[in-house]
Amino acid sequence: MALLVAALAAVAVAGARAGLALLRRPPRLPADLAVALEVGATRTTRVGSLVDRLGMRYAPLVLRAMGPARVAKVRRRLDLAGNPGGLTVDRYAARRAVYGALGLTGAVVCAARGRFLLVPPLLAFALWWTDLGIWLAVRQRKEEIERTLADFLDVLAVVVGAGLGFRQALERVADNHRGPWADEIRITLRQLDLGVGRRQAFDELRRRNGSDQVAQFTTALQQGEELGAPIAETLIRIAKDMRRTDAQNARRRAARAVPRSTLVITTLMVPATMILLLAGFFLGNHIGFGQVIGE
Repeated sequence: MALLVAALAAVAVAGARAGLALLRRPPRLPADLAVALEVGATRTTRVGSLVDRLGMRYAPLVLRAMGPARVAKVRRRLDLAGNPGGLTVDRYAARRAVYGALGLTGAVVCAARGRFLLVPPLLAFALWWTDLGIWLAVRQRKEEIERTLADFLDVLAVVVGAGLGFRQALERVADNHRGPWADEIRITLRQLDLGVGRRQAFDELRRRNGSDQVAQFTTALQQGEELGAPIAETLIRIAKDMRRTDAQNARRRAARAVPRSTLVITTLMVPATMILLLAGFFLGNHIGFGQVIGE
């Protein structure tokens, strides 16, 4: 028995040393993945960087398990989210590996201890925690772009109307703006500098953003260029159409909010108010519950 205990202790010590050595040893990464990790590490949190480093060695395995179609969908969602915190496809796979291992381990431990109510939340954490952050980033980025796009176009129309070329006006206005839309314009300008055609660059701009207003902007701009319409007038018209669309969307959201508030009032507030009134009536008249039911 003593020999068995000593052997188990030796195996445990050897396993702990191997695990520490594995964590301390930097993973062997391809050059592009190493660059993505280092560049993104300056834009993410310390916890996110630690999770990326722990899971990066398992990222290729996760990507192979996902398959090419799923990887393409993830890359598309990351483009829509603007790669928040320097998040790339490989870093996404690394976080899926770490969070998945934590969630599954926690679910197994809770199931073994009989805490079955905690198993579904832990499984949901393992499967969807990384995707939840991307979904929130996509929604927030889309709302911010749609909120600032019309003002951006107004300023751009003024600069173009002052006599500056469209390419130079885009660069000038983008340098004086902050936010996701200005970042998208800078990416488009870099593509134009690399020799990409204007139509292709703006098609890429529309592909990277799921906003209807961005699609409206790129389509109207390309049509105006083909028809020979003045750029300044085209920009002003697009901005007016976007503000009209924003007003219509606000009215639709308000119309959808009325039934929801009515449902909440009907199902929660009215019964609670009736219970409060009845309880006040019985307590004020010193009527007990037994007298009401005839006991």
